[in-house]
This record gives sequence, C-alpha cells and structure tokens, in this order.
Amino acid sequence: MTTRTLILLRHSKAETPGDLDDFDRALTDRGESDADAAGAWLADARLHPDLVLCSPAKRTRQTWRAASIALVQGEHPHGAPEVRYEQGLYEGGRTEVFDLLRAVPDTVRTVLIVGHNPTVSEVSALLLPDEQFQGTVEEIKTSGIAVHSGEKPWSSVEPGAMRLLRRHTARG
Repeated sequence: MTTRTLILLRHSKAETPGDLDDFDRALTDRGESDADAAGAWLADARLHPDLVLCSPAKRTRQTWRAASIALVQGEHPHGAPEVRYEQGLYEGGRTEVFDLLRAVPDTVRTVLIVGHNPTVSEVSALLLPDEQFQGTVEEIKTSGIAVHSGEKPWSSVEPGAMRLLRRHTARG
C-alpha cells in the first residue's frame, strides 16, 4: 500500500482585525518570520507536498508564499507542488476539509493544507486513531504544523484514519 502524508499548517500570526475585513488581514513581521521558519522546518524534515490546498485569505496565502520560499531551498524530488486556493478552507469547517481531501487523486502522496483555526486543530484531532486520541482537541498555534500519515486512499479519508507522526510550532 502507498503511504499518504497530510501536513496541516495553521497560518502565521496576522494583524488584529480592527477595521480590516477578516479576509484581508495580513501577516505581521513575526508572522512572516514564523512562516519562513515553517517552510525551513518542512524542508529539513523532507516533507515536500505534491499538492497544496490553501485558504484564499490574505494571511494564509502569505503564509504559504513565505513557507514555500524556504521549502524550495530544500530539494524536492518532483518539483514545485500544485497549489489550489480553496474557498471552503476559509468559509467552511472540518466537513469541507474532509471533502477536499476525498477529492485528491490517489497519485498524490503528500498534501499540505494551509488553513485556519479552529478547523485545522479539529481536523488534526479527528484524524487520530482511537489509541492516539486523548479526549480533547489540542490547539495548533499560529505557524503550527501537524503531520499525519495513513495507508488508505484519499477517497477513503475519514476520522480516525491517519496517525499523528509529529507536531511542530515554527518560530522565526
């Protein structure tokens, strides 16, 4: 069987809402630095996505851009990943994430989702098999990464189907 890897990345630190529309909130300087650190960590861990599903909100696009620059400096066996900006990652919740994952072609081995909380934390907790679930949802902090792995095809991804391999909070 083919091992599938899912990387969940919560966007980096963004401006406080204030008068801005939530969708247009940009990363702070710390957020830019942390996003760069997230990409460097992914490169060091040899976690190179084949497909990136990213919320179209400004802060998630900026997180991916900064992370991708650091990530590209590492070697990727298949070149740059395909990137899709999915409105459901901004407007939706965990159901939309599972729907997006189930639509991923089985030729894709590694998917990176760049999204928002509480959805990123909830999806990570839902994916845990019973023996890993601790009964509570552990929040993924800004620039936090959760790496999950499973043997089932993407079309069969469901709660409890992917073990948590590691977690990391990137700080620049």
